[in-house]
Amino acid sequence: MKIEQDAVFRDQRERYHLRFNCEHCALFDEQNQACAHGYPTTEHREAHYRDPNARVVFCKHFELF
Repeated sequence: MKIEQDAVFRDQRERYHLRFNCEHCALFDEQNQACAHGYPTTEHREAHYRDPNARVVFCKHFELF
């Protein structure tokens, strides 16, 4: 699912400490910097959201740890 990132989302992401990136997922292998399922991670990583125009991408396999 991809949606446009707007100022409201960016504000709420910071204010409520939303967690939806690979770095917060139980399936993310930090040592190899990869998804345990082998999915691409570029659009799901925290660094992706440094660009205020980046689209928000949610992973259907995200598991908060």
